[in-house]
Amino acid sequence: MNGDQERPRSRRLAAWTTRRWLRVGVAASLVVLTLLGATGAWVLGRTASISEELVDVRSPALTSAIRLEAAVLNQETGIRGYGLTGTSEFIAPYRAGLAEQETDISRLSELLHGDKAALEDLAAVQRALERWQDRLARPVAASPPGSPSPLATERAAEGKTAFDELRTAMTAQQDRLRAERARSREDLLATMSLRNGVFTAIAVLILALAALIFEGLRRGITMPLEQLGADARTVAGGDFDHPIAETGPADLRRLGSEIDFMRRRLVRELAFAEEARLRLDAQAADLQRSNAELEQFAYVASHDLQEPLRKVSSFTQLLQRRYGGQLDAKADQYIDFAVDGANRMQTLINDLLAFSRVGRVHNTHQSLDLDKVLKQTLSALSVGIDEAGATITHDPLPTLVADPTQLGMLWQNLIGNAVKFRRPGQAPEIHVTAAPEGDLWRFTVTDNGIGIDPEYADKVFVIFQRLHTKDTYSGSGIGLAMCKKIVEFHGGTIGVDTEYDEGTRITFTLAPEPPPSPGPSPLPEASRADAGANP
Repeated sequence: MNGDQERPRSRRLAAWTTRRWLRVGVAASLVVLTLLGATGAWVLGRTASISEELVDVRSPALTSAIRLEAAVLNQETGIRGYGLTGTSEFIAPYRAGLAEQETDISRLSELLHGDKAALEDLAAVQRALERWQDRLARPVAASPPGSPSPLATERAAEGKTAFDELRTAMTAQQDRLRAERARSREDLLATMSLRNGVFTAIAVLILALAALIFEGLRRGITMPLEQLGADARTVAGGDFDHPIAETGPADLRRLGSEIDFMRRRLVRELAFAEEARLRLDAQAADLQRSNAELEQFAYVASHDLQEPLRKVSSFTQLLQRRYGGQLDAKADQYIDFAVDGANRMQTLINDLLAFSRVGRVHNTHQSLDLDKVLKQTLSALSVGIDEAGATITHDPLPTLVADPTQLGMLWQNLIGNAVKFRRPGQAPEIHVTAAPEGDLWRFTVTDNGIGIDPEYADKVFVIFQRLHTKDTYSGSGIGLAMCKKIVEFHGGTIGVDTEYDEGTRITFTLAPEPPPSPGPSPLPEASRADAGANP
């Protein structure tokens, strides 16, 4: 009968997986380690608390009490000598003792905060000290120097009684502080002994657990896992069709089955990912073609608008010259509106043409001295710079591989904006810097102008986005968008330094060599003649 009962129990134990054995063992170990750890943490905290109390409270408090007694003895010595002789030199120890007394009492009050009994002892000392000073010390100290103080003789007995009471109070205070310090030292030693025992037990238990875990892993897990690892490495080497063998205990066989299922799923996912990559490549090619067509459309549209716009501009200007002043004021105003609109449209189309040429027409990369390019730009802008009274300085600029025309347009737009958007009545001050930053060069163009609000830091780089009306500041709203396109074409980024609040600071990066890019898209045949005739 007992044998029949043992067999099911053995079968149940034999059915335990490695994971279950580990769970039971780890759970029991964790419970024991948690208890020991909590005890150790408590012991460490208790040790630190007692040590801190001993070092930071009890010993300093006893030292301050002894110093207070010394300060009081100095006062008593000084008062006794001054009262008997009237010599001024005796009053100095008294006054020094008063100063030391205040310091020591303040220190004791701080150290004994929360200790009711010790504070009561301190209060008793203060009361006794106040009585002695009130009855003897202060009256004698107030006597004129040069002759013995009568009060020293009259109140000698009373002063002695008061000082004896004071000495008794200080002795009681020091005895209590010594007893508290001794008690803290005993508590610290006992706690340190307990701490050592607890950590010794933890170390022994950890060693025993490590030995048991190592033996269990060696017998039940190492060999099956080595086979599983060999199969996994074969799959990782590229043989995704290699099956994962299911060997070892039940849980490891189950693990092998799950890994094999994952292998089969990875095979399916890789096939799907390859198909998705092919679709993305096709979409990228379509997107590139669409962008090229959009750039060509903008280029062609701008060119095709040139001729009719020139006619509109010419005839409106002819009307202005021939009939200006001969019609009524409204007619002159309408003619002015037409001429101004045609001129602004001409400027807008020219800017749009320049914007579309970035990376298309101007795409000649060569070694470029940016100092030289900046000087050429300042020469081109010299009239506006002189009229504004601008001061432009720059750090030494590097030599990069870039398109000279595009870099000239970049400097012209940034410097021109810094001059144009100046503060009324204040001459522009513009400074250009350059410094290496990793694999790139970081440039800044800083001015003392009207600045850009942080909320518009991104908007200003969008084409046709303006922050001011045309009557306030002229322009088409393309300049900074063109700068962004040029910088990105040369492998960099551009933005507004929103932390600079004394004007505007535009910061951008450029690569030493621009990234490889496809050549400029060919222009449609219908517009090549216009492109050559109207650069």
